Amino acid sequence: MPRKMIIPAAFAAASVLALAGCAGSGEPADSSAAADGTIDVVASTNVYGDIVETVGGEHVEVTSLIASFSQDPHEYEASAADQLTVKNAQLFVENGGGYDPFLDTLIDSAGNSAPVISAVTFSDGWTGDDPTEAVEGFNEHVFYAPSVMAAVADEIASQLGELDPDAADEFTANAKAFADAIDADVTPILDEVAASHSGEEFFVTEPVPVYLAEAAGLENVTPDEFSEAVEEGNDVPPATLLEALDLIGSGDVKVVFVNAQAAGAETTEVEDEAKDAGVPVIKASELLPDGDTYVSWMTDMATQIKDAVTQ
Repeated sequence: MPRKMIIPAAFAAASVLALAGCAGSGEPADSSAAADGTIDVVASTNVYGDIVETVGGEHVEVTSLIASFSQDPHEYEASAADQLTVKNAQLFVENGGGYDPFLDTLIDSAGNSAPVISAVTFSDGWTGDDPTEAVEGFNEHVFYAPSVMAAVADEIASQLGELDPDAADEFTANAKAFADAIDADVTPILDEVAASHSGEEFFVTEPVPVYLAEAAGLENVTPDEFSEAVEEGNDVPPATLLEALDLIGSGDVKVVFVNAQAAGAETTEVEDEAKDAGVPVIKASELLPDGDTYVSWMTDMATQIKDAVTQ
């Protein structure tokens, strides 16, 4: 059953096939608000769930399929409850770019034709044709790009307004307030770092926070072979590991980022080398920490970057 993939400035209908044995088993979600007046939205992770709640307020009921730090988006396995939730949803918000394919699989299996907002398509660097597929050389972790998330919030407001026209102005205002909060709280910190530390080097075990660090004017010097191996769960080639450790110990690298939700022998060696060299280590998660909103999370991460490079 066809479902609608949302891309910037256009709505494209994409035909997809349900999984074998499930074709045609689901029904499209109702195009209007649910019986209790709320709109059922499914987000792939709590990062996107928080943005939907910020924009939709009391008018939405949001389910984030991944919300616990014990869950790895790359290894997620859907439950029967997830399948039912997806079947009844009226709007989906995902990262896309091969990051959260489990949601696309669930949507296809359910035969739900509700709109799908894929965040990667709002990135200037996106060159893919299919927003659900990975593109070689593209960093799919766009949730660390606050400006991209502001554009996603605008699209969420637009789609929610289609589902609940009476609240459309409220959704638009909430999306604007979200973008204004980013401009007020996050952007000034990044601009301050860029003004005085542009070009300074950082190392990252996985490319999760690269967009945010680059927005602060920092330069990524991580060997591609290192981050690719770690992200794919492979061993880092010994020569590449030695190169990485030499970089960190050189005194040129000002901050090291590691994935707060992943660990391995090479990551541990990088952390140890950074500590020995007196290089600050920042743990970057792929999920929204408990008690944070997206804006407070990015504000904290930007502040940690500022503190690291100015110490």
